[in-house]
Amino acid sequence: MHRSIYLSLCLLALASSSSFAAEENTGLEMESESVTFTLVPLRAKISSKVNHLQSQLKVDATAAQAEEVKDPFQFWNRKVYQFNDAIDRTIVRPVAVQYKEKLPQEVRGSYTHFRSNLGEPWNAVNQLIQGRPAHAAKSLGRFTINTLTTLGLADPARRLGLTHEDEKFATTLGYYGVPSGPYLMLPILGPSSVRGVIGTLADSQARPQKYMLEDHDGLYWADQFWRGIDTRSEYLDVESVLTGDRYAQIRDIYLQRTNYAIAEKKGTEQESLFLEDDFDDEGPADESLNEPEFNTTNELF
Repeated sequence: MHRSIYLSLCLLALASSSSFAAEENTGLEMESESVTFTLVPLRAKISSKVNHLQSQLKVDATAAQAEEVKDPFQFWNRKVYQFNDAIDRTIVRPVAVQYKEKLPQEVRGSYTHFRSNLGEPWNAVNQLIQGRPAHAAKSLGRFTINTLTTLGLADPARRLGLTHEDEKFATTLGYYGVPSGPYLMLPILGPSSVRGVIGTLADSQARPQKYMLEDHDGLYWADQFWRGIDTRSEYLDVESVLTGDRYAQIRDIYLQRTNYAIAEKKGTEQESLFLEDDFDDEGPADESLNEPEFNTTNELF
């Protein structure tokens, strides 16, 4: 009798524990399903954002594209442009005006030639990467002749038919079909793109001044500052062309010239558009000086 009672109690306890376990498992399953239902929309939203960003980075920006395609970060870019413009109006432009008025053309031209000559070896490296060894040889020839004859302060190589070709690593990337990504306005440095940022990092490491003045930070940054002032002074006579929405005009000129430079390396350039003609004809009075390019990008650092 006692055994049957004991057995009944055991069966009752086992049934109760099974029922409790079943209820607990059901509760956990319901909670798990609730969490899953919550995570699914979040996961889809994040995935959508990532896909949208990836599609933006694959854009090869041109001046003719719609603004939402070539300049999706316009709100931020315009804020940076206003910051840059304030610095230009209060510091850079006034100094550039005095630089141009106080220093003779010969002195300014010699400095322009000197820093341009220092860039010839990097020009040659880019031309070799582009598979244009003849152009690389011309750039090295320019560097050798100008350095040995005038320490790079003049351009006698030009009179020998060895003309200057400015090369940037961003152009080399574009030469091989790397898309530019969306347009970016960088603080201080100015107009750029995702590809342009990568190119700027490479170009900054290739400047001889970085290593020549490695232990003289003051001289290095002074050189970078005056390089920016010298470049800014070249645009004083042509900045009046920009009227209305200066931000949009600077952006489109930058994109136009960047794409033209890449097409020129490939030999597929079309006839120059009117904006390019406006700026190509401007330059120093001395014909031996290199004509400035309206890049306005990465000019200080």
